[in-house]
Amino acid sequence: MITGYCADGTAVVLTPADPPESLRSDLIWLDLVEPNKAEDLMMEKLLGISIPTRDDLKDIEPSSRLYIEENAVFMTASLVFRSDTEIPGLTDIGFILAGSRLVTIRYAEPRSFALFKASMHRFPGNCRDGAVVLTRLLETIADRTAEILEEAVTKIDDLSIAVFGDKAAGKRRPPHFLEARLRDVAGHHRLVAKTRDSLASLSRLLTFVYTVPQVQDDKETRELCRSISRDIQSLSEHAGFISGNITFLLDASLGLINVEQNAIIKIFSIASVVLLPPTLVASVYGMNFRVMPELEWQFGYPWAIAAMVISAVIPFFFFRWKGWL
Repeated sequence: MITGYCADGTAVVLTPADPPESLRSDLIWLDLVEPNKAEDLMMEKLLGISIPTRDDLKDIEPSSRLYIEENAVFMTASLVFRSDTEIPGLTDIGFILAGSRLVTIRYAEPRSFALFKASMHRFPGNCRDGAVVLTRLLETIADRTAEILEEAVTKIDDLSIAVFGDKAAGKRRPPHFLEARLRDVAGHHRLVAKTRDSLASLSRLLTFVYTVPQVQDDKETRELCRSISRDIQSLSEHAGFISGNITFLLDASLGLINVEQNAIIKIFSIASVVLLPPTLVASVYGMNFRVMPELEWQFGYPWAIAAMVISAVIPFFFFRWKGWL
């Protein structure tokens, strides 16, 4: 689907079934969402440029993601999407500055695009050309990335309380509680890792955007681009800090699992040591030698039972006195 947007956010849908002979002059942003071959050909004819395919957007070479061709600036960035699901991912989105228009090609629905569309009419002086739309859109993407990191911090704090709080309060955890928390840690790590990859991609794109003539010629746009670059840098550092916290939480969870497992092994070890003397007594009187004076005792059986009980009780209280129980 192809949607064109005016400076005030008014939307116009363009379809190959009823193609326009030329683009309206007030359309400053053309958003291509999962375009098919017919839509690509229509836009190439109207704009006079080549529209990158989905495979082109996936190319990781810098020369294939940031370049100028046919008097148009082609850029590709990786953005986080599905951040509120268990499997967040990255989607490659193409940005093209073709004259005074911005063209975006995407095959996913990052929330930042919906937020930007809803707020286009609120920007001071509206979005007068494609360069301004691009920088404002990148600003919204940076804000949305900051929001994703804030949500990740909140969830990680809640997870930390779940891992350490219940045990500190003396509550008994259900079986396999910590093992389930490890899966949560892995999910948060994936989200933060994808966010860091996205921030790295945006940082490289902004460095390139800053050199684009359309941006350099407009002081306000240039300053906004520089401000976004600083925001991306600070967000990258914050993402690194969050990643460190996740690593600590992972190590702590594994440590707690080892402590619980060691406690179980400790119980079995003490039980085996406590039961060893009674086993020795029972083994002695279980021998089948002909000459064993105790076999003739009238109270031999009760004495043997008493000896086994005493030999078990003494190690038990000794371990308890030592604080091993």
